[in-house]
Amino acid sequence: MNIKNNLFTWKRTHYAGTLRRENIGQRVTVCGWVQRLRDLGQLVFLDLRDREGLIQIVFSHESPDLLSLAKQLRVESVIGVKGIVRPRGEGATNPQLPTGEIEIAAEELVVFNEARIPPFQVIDPVVASEELRFRYRYLDLRRPSMQRNLRLRHEAALKTRFYFHRHGFLEIETPFLTKSTPEGARDYLVPSRLHKGKFYALPQSPQLFKQTLMIAGLDRYFQIVRCFRDEDLRADRQPEFTQIDVEMSFADEEDIFTLIEGLMVELFDLIGEKITPPFPRLSYQECLEKYGTDKPDLRNKITLLDFTSFLERASTEFLKLAQQANYVLKGIVIPGGASLSRSQLEKIQQQVKSKGSKGLIWIKGEGELKSSPRLEPGDALALWEKAGATAKDLLLLCLDQRDLVLKILGDLRGELAPSSSSPSFAFAWIKDFPLFEWREEEKKIVSVHHPFTSPHPDDLDLLEREPLKVRARAYDLVLNGYEIGGGSVRIHDMNLQRKIFQLLNLKEKEIEEKFGFFLEALTYGTPPHAGIALGFDRLIMLLAGQNSIREVIPFPKTTSALCLLTGSPSSVSPAQLDELGIEIKKTDKKNHNF
Repeated sequence: MNIKNNLFTWKRTHYAGTLRRENIGQRVTVCGWVQRLRDLGQLVFLDLRDREGLIQIVFSHESPDLLSLAKQLRVESVIGVKGIVRPRGEGATNPQLPTGEIEIAAEELVVFNEARIPPFQVIDPVVASEELRFRYRYLDLRRPSMQRNLRLRHEAALKTRFYFHRHGFLEIETPFLTKSTPEGARDYLVPSRLHKGKFYALPQSPQLFKQTLMIAGLDRYFQIVRCFRDEDLRADRQPEFTQIDVEMSFADEEDIFTLIEGLMVELFDLIGEKITPPFPRLSYQECLEKYGTDKPDLRNKITLLDFTSFLERASTEFLKLAQQANYVLKGIVIPGGASLSRSQLEKIQQQVKSKGSKGLIWIKGEGELKSSPRLEPGDALALWEKAGATAKDLLLLCLDQRDLVLKILGDLRGELAPSSSSPSFAFAWIKDFPLFEWREEEKKIVSVHHPFTSPHPDDLDLLEREPLKVRARAYDLVLNGYEIGGGSVRIHDMNLQRKIFQLLNLKEKEIEEKFGFFLEALTYGTPPHAGIALGFDRLIMLLAGQNSIREVIPFPKTTSALCLLTGSPSSVSPAQLDELGIEIKKTDKKNHNF
């Protein structure tokens, strides 16, 4: 199509999606992509799409040359149209579109770039595999839903910056090339050309830098920052991700809670949701016992019930034996669960057994009380009444070691909960986590959050003799079953910080090599301080109503950490490796290490 492509004479006057009835009679110039063509012979209707939406363009037989050119257009070609805005004909309006009452009668057409036939239609909902979408991400991003998601991401970042600015925070950049330190996941390493054999690490978080900024007297810091973790991926994780990073001097937990609750109010206002602080504060232990998880979805009203004391008077033989083994008996009532068939219950049993349990005890209350085999009728009735269940409910009981019982019932609580009319978003603060946990594969204790988290002042005397009982001044912000942020009150005393490193089995040489500069900095007048990091991608995912953070990241990686658009990671030349002083070690091909 040989049409003069002169952008100087085709200055856009309006975005297509912003035109309304008040523009009727105006001569406008719009530019965008061909979404759809409907050729009716004497008329061609064209939907033009830009980032703001769609507008219908009409080409008629009154301009035969223009009509002929329009008939040759392909979808996804980039065009410009000049014409008059007019009302649509009677019965031709489209109430689903903001521009559905109007159309443009075309007077001129220019084709800036013809498009090949795309590998999938640029429509919502998309009909294409995720692999195909990521391979042609530039086409996928043209879809209105993706454009809305990225606009929401922009608006949330802008709102965040204004919010922290109003509260006296300074946005300060921290380095991407830094030192490898233990943060709980693998580092991405960057070889140094100038210092062969040595490596930078991409930061898993700016933790030490933001604490150093507090020592430097900057008082209130924030940053919308990229972080990197070389870990296994899932729907809400990526090897590179964005977080809202915050640190405050002379602050404690409640200062952070109040600050972040205010931010949530403003961010959720972007989607018309009214969020009402304060959010519930729950202890870690309370969460596990009540919900079976430390990130509960509080829209789900099912709670775990404790029947362990019943074992003392049980007549069923296996319940008696369980008491002698110090097992716990806990359960959940599933509203409306009596309708589950035996085959459905058996499927649940198999699922539970696959997690290491011996199975579930179930009791139904429809008509005559029914229960799984081997449970004495008197015990079944006593448990049923203690649970306060009704005829339409199902009582599921799990008998085993406490940790396994909590895990199994916590999972079932989420999977079997009926749909709820409760609020769309339910926040909670989870606090008083353990400071340490035992890692069996390494045969040592490790930090639950990170080693810069302050112990609870009431538990300081337990540090040496019972460290696994020490609570941390750590907290997570949970929303709809997702952890969207985590932070803590930091250690600001050098001696306590060194003791924590020692309890983590770090040798003096290792402490000095990795943290020597920070320990020294702590000795020069460090204020008490606290902070938090919010997962920006995960937050936008929830704001946008998506199920994966890949839907709100412009150029995401796959679950195997590949960029299908650019083909990374990729091989590099021997010359590049030689310049860095690196040699690739050949290993057995069966291990897929190349």
